[in-house]
Amino acid sequence: MRRVYRVVWEAQQRALEAVRPGAPCGEIDRAARETIAAAGYGDYFLHRTGHGLGLQVHEPPYLVSGSEEPLEEGMVFSIEPGIYLPGRFGVRLEVIASVTAEGGRLLNAPSAPELPLAGGV
Repeated sequence: MRRVYRVVWEAQQRALEAVRPGAPCGEIDRAARETIAAAGYGDYFLHRTGHGLGLQVHEPPYLVSGSEEPLEEGMVFSIEPGIYLPGRFGVRLEVIASVTAEGGRLLNAPSAPELPLAGGV
């Protein structure tokens, strides 16, 4: 569990680092997806990396493979990579980010870099 959690956290960090004005949405997805695939879990990342937030629950921009839509300053979206191991467990980490001239800016608390387990399990 700790290893999978850490891989998902690293994927989220790579996706955040890729956020900048003009970056295609698919590039953000690719940053997360390549991190997960390099760790051997590529087949277990089953959804897009994120989606826009605003008036609807899910709206553009969609951070998904193949999307050429460019990010623009002021866009707000989730970054939520995940790994789901059938019959065992899954991990999805979600943060909300906005696009600024300097890159991505978190609008909520960052994900913990290590799996927080009660009682030192």
